[in-house]
Amino acid sequence: MINYIKGELVYIGESDIIVDNNGIGYSISVSASTVYKLPHINSEIKIFTFMDVKEGGIQLYGFVSKEELDMFALLITVSGVGPKGALALLGELSPSDIVLAISSQDRNTLSVGKGIGKKTAERIILDLKDKVSGISVSSDMGAVPAMTSVYSDDKNDAIAGLVSLGFTRSEAARAVEAIYSEGMDSGKIISAALKRM
Repeated sequence: MINYIKGELVYIGESDIIVDNNGIGYSISVSASTVYKLPHINSEIKIFTFMDVKEGGIQLYGFVSKEELDMFALLITVSGVGPKGALALLGELSPSDIVLAISSQDRNTLSVGKGIGKKTAERIILDLKDKVSGISVSSDMGAVPAMTSVYSDDKNDAIAGLVSLGFTRSEAARAVEAIYSEGMDSGKIISAALKRM
């Protein structure tokens, strides 16, 4: 298994890159978000990889962070989610967004990936809700506490309230997790979350 490749970035395509390591050019499939995060051509990079071995050949999938690689490896364990589907989902959502969507059972957010329909999104939630319950990931809003697969009634009410105001379940869940402290009722949670958002 090749866990990462460190070398010179010599080519950037729409969905793949080539990294030169000691004179060998490794072709690596990447997501749209990874392409966006890459440095310019001829830069030295370290890219985490997943090696998919099939009858048709070997394919490398690349990620800028270990968190993305770990989420990719989790996603492809779900029936109906292949490497391309998992990569497409990571092209639209960060690992923290995916954890939040799974924890808050937000199938609409999970359906943004190409080839990921509502039924597949529901399968992702069902198969991975227990596996992501202890994952602590960072987000754009700062560190998010370890997620739990079941929210308290006050948290659920607050998330529902924020969704009714036009936010997605993932946005609402992220905001609630960021501001929640023990003893807050749904009204206080919503008020504090709105200030943060």
